[in-house]
Amino acid sequence: MRTLLARTFLRLTGWQAVGTRVADKKIVVAVAPHTSNWDLLYGLAIGRVLDVRISWLAKHTIFWWPLGPILHALGGIPVRRDHAETYVDQMVRAFDEAETLSLAITPEGTRSYTPYWKSGFYRIAKAAGVRIQLGFLDYAQRRGGFGPAIAPTDDVRADMDAIRAFFADKVGRYPEKAGEVRLHEEQQ
Repeated sequence: MRTLLARTFLRLTGWQAVGTRVADKKIVVAVAPHTSNWDLLYGLAIGRVLDVRISWLAKHTIFWWPLGPILHALGGIPVRRDHAETYVDQMVRAFDEAETLSLAITPEGTRSYTPYWKSGFYRIAKAAGVRIQLGFLDYAQRRGGFGPAIAPTDDVRADMDAIRAFFADKVGRYPEKAGEVRLHEEQQ
């Protein structure tokens, strides 16, 4: 029933789900661009249509009653931004404890413009020993889904070059709010 609802929603809005999730049982999905609250709804529908159980992170302040239980049921995991190191450690522990986990993270960390992506997605994948699959929402083409997966290496710049190349033609709902695809760590 949920898959039928997701398909109907995408069809009515003119969207298409493309790509497939890699076969890894555990993976970080870096989803971009993230410029609108609609991104969550489209992302969940696309995940459902492509038969992927997605878990996703969001700031803890949106998990209030009665919305909190619904967000948890949809795969939401509340995080406190003021405890960045704790959040990375908690997510690594979640990967250690889970049999399967597809953890979607929006590296921009906000729907507003930011000159750098947050590196949590990269640090979590590296520390947990899992690959990063690129997930996207392209409002210009009205499609979303999954792209390639990369294994993070010790060459952050080379990894980010591959990520930048993939996201170069993806357009957010509000293009002027899309952050640049780069990490502070690349400058070091």
